[in-house]
Amino acid sequence: MSENYSKFQEKFRTEELVLFETEYWRWSLRPVQVTVGAGILSLKRPEERLSGITEDESKDFVNIVKVIENTLLGIFSYKRINYLMLMMIDFHVHYHVIPRYDKEITCVNEKWIDADYPKPPAIVGSPTDGNILKELLDCIKDKVASL
Repeated sequence: MSENYSKFQEKFRTEELVLFETEYWRWSLRPVQVTVGAGILSLKRPEERLSGITEDESKDFVNIVKVIENTLLGIFSYKRINYLMLMMIDFHVHYHVIPRYDKEITCVNEKWIDADYPKPPAIVGSPTDGNILKELLDCIKDKVASL
């Protein structure tokens, strides 16, 4: 396993915060919830270049995106969804999945406001409280299971 891939998995806690997986992709909850339901969509093998993904991985990408969008729309009724592939620091094929909201969302006894909407999201911030992350993880996993 590559060092970059290991660092990526550790930083974003992709295995601990996994919401759903396909053969090639993993969707996990983002440790920093810049908007409620923010996640990481990552390739399940080391790869630093988008052009390095296989045809099968490319086809499977569409399948997991459908699960992500249907799940988040069903729970949070997002207005838009942003997929950000930056890879400036974390050299692994992944997207920051940021649902966007034009209204306040209440979930797990918290009020969530997308203060940047409709401008680009600010993706940095403090890690979300562990108890809140656990509740969000359970909430979203329950919805995925019901699809």
